[in-house]
Amino acid sequence: MKIAIASDNKMVASHFGHCEAFECFVLKDNKIDKWERIENPGHKPGFLPVYLYQKEVDVIIAGGMGQSAADLFNRNGIKVVCGAKGNIEDVANDYINGTLIAKGSLCEEHDH
Repeated sequence: MKIAIASDNKMVASHFGHCEAFECFVLKDNKIDKWERIENPGHKPGFLPVYLYQKEVDVIIAGGMGQSAADLFNRNGIKVVCGAKGNIEDVANDYINGTLIAKGSLCEEHDH
């Protein structure tokens, strides 16, 4: 399983599309086996869900995202977790342990 977290300076980004990078945690036996960074190639409507699907991402975690982006992720088989905050490594471990508190924040406009 590969978990991608929208990141700004190793903290969860408030909006996935405008983050500086996607920090990806590859799991093996329910533990972090590998950590890789995917630079954000730019925010273009509809592009990032397909791009991250091609990078074999299974879960995207962000502070927020628009409903249409969430729908595109879901159509590509990627689970969406919104409303997360904090250090990306802590958030990844909380997700793995089932203790991540996320408020489910889907944005309705692009002024974040």
